[in-house]
Amino acid sequence: MFVSPAFAQAGGAAAGPDIFQMLLPLLLIFAVFYILILRPQQKQAKQRKEMLAAIRRGDRIVTGGGVYGTVTKVIDDNDVMVEIAEGVRVRVQRVLVSTVVAKTEPATGAPTKEASNDTGKADGQQGGGSRLKKILGGKSD
Repeated sequence: MFVSPAFAQAGGAAAGPDIFQMLLPLLLIFAVFYILILRPQQKQAKQRKEMLAAIRRGDRIVTGGGVYGTVTKVIDDNDVMVEIAEGVRVRVQRVLVSTVVAKTEPATGAPTKEASNDTGKADGQQGGGSRLKKILGGKSD
């Protein structure tokens, strides 16, 4: 009926698991959580920040509301002017740009061959490099 003293005293072998064995599953869960969730999310946030910083005049964008438009002016670090229809311009916060659909090519410092041949006269006038004549198949002077 009485418990013998041998069973009442817990020996060293009957002790619970050490601290490393208790923390190992918790550390593994945190590592998997970091690899599967946190790293990809940080990578996407970095790409979005770079995309928003690279917006410039002429880019075709989609706003957060789904409106397509063309950036006509970069006002400051927070706002851009977007033309959503002919003659209709709205001011949009940069963070509300959802996607950049088409990027414009950056202007280079060197003039192009076509620009150097142009004499500055309007299309259809006599002069070298008339673009309208080239398009219509006529010979340019």
